[in-house]
Amino acid sequence: MIDLATDYLDIDSLLSHQELDLRSQVRQFVDDRIRPNINAWYEDAVFPQDLVKEMGILGLLGMHLTGYGCGGRSAVEYGIAAMELEAGDSGIRTFVSVQGSLAMSAIAKFGSEEHKRQWLPGMAAGELIGCFGLTEPTAGSDPANMLTRAERVGQGWVLNGAKRWIGLASIADVAIIWAATDDGIRGFVVPTDTEGFVATPIPEKLSMRASIQCDITMENVQLPGTAVLPEVTGLRGPFSCLNEARYGILWGAMGAARDAYQTVLAYANQRTQFGKPLASFQLTQQKLVDMVLEIQKGTLVALQTGRLKDSGRLRPEQISFGKLNNVRQAIEICRSARTILGGNGITLEYSPLRHANNLESVRTYEGTDEIHTLIMGRAITGIQSFS
Repeated sequence: MIDLATDYLDIDSLLSHQELDLRSQVRQFVDDRIRPNINAWYEDAVFPQDLVKEMGILGLLGMHLTGYGCGGRSAVEYGIAAMELEAGDSGIRTFVSVQGSLAMSAIAKFGSEEHKRQWLPGMAAGELIGCFGLTEPTAGSDPANMLTRAERVGQGWVLNGAKRWIGLASIADVAIIWAATDDGIRGFVVPTDTEGFVATPIPEKLSMRASIQCDITMENVQLPGTAVLPEVTGLRGPFSCLNEARYGILWGAMGAARDAYQTVLAYANQRTQFGKPLASFQLTQQKLVDMVLEIQKGTLVALQTGRLKDSGRLRPEQISFGKLNNVRQAIEICRSARTILGGNGITLEYSPLRHANNLESVRTYEGTDEIHTLIMGRAITGIQSFS
């Protein structure tokens, strides 16, 4: 029998046995390893690096890539994993996204055979960590005007510049750095122990506290000629990787929303006011119903986007639909959930406000609401409204 409180439209019936088995496996990992510890990690601003190899053993790192130790899973399976991880915390899902959708995807899509053999197996196993350097202190939504530059010197390259809000950089073994060259924007595979490469964690964040974001400075970083990603020139390279990350986000946001909803549903049934459970009040039921409506719709958006991706028919503009809608709705769900908790909702004992704070970062990275709105506007009208 369908449990209308958890799956009103019986979306589970649209998933295969393999997809449901994967979900159970990742959900158990979250229940066992993340939920008991996330409050302390968040409060202390600690990323649980000991989980990295465990996620590698589970096959969650680069799971949508094929070969070189990667899982070869479907897009829908990757999305399901992202949803379950973000139900634990956005910071954990963000690690999987930066590692697999950004750094590993860049190497898998555009790297040389040497790059793939050197880095991908260790990254898939969680033995090596990668980061992805695109955003700069003065160029977030406008990467075409990046200031980081790579110059040809003899048979090699010299990198100079700065990057900001780069996930995992201070613990990474390898960085994919995008830089302007005389031939256009190129990607470079940069071991982080290279002289002149410095990554510094950004402190005192109000969001994504169980995650690491960094400033990177590069001063005369000398690289061999083989460091450049040979298979791409221009913004097509980083945007292709960003679309992989955006895809995971539209699933993950629904995981955070679902966890917030389930938390307050249980609370509303147990908490009494005026001699009755909170769940018996009409205004509380309206909030819960609105949450169910948006979570079910957002999950269907994610699933259809995944099916399109697996069939090779997904367009980047369609990813923008899911990223814009699902993150925006997830934030509203988490904020509404906090109101049901009353004053208790501002404590770490309950997840909605933590999720809402994290989602403010998710809303900003991999394309702001404004950027995805204009991408959709261009797709709808055929008119480019931004340069």
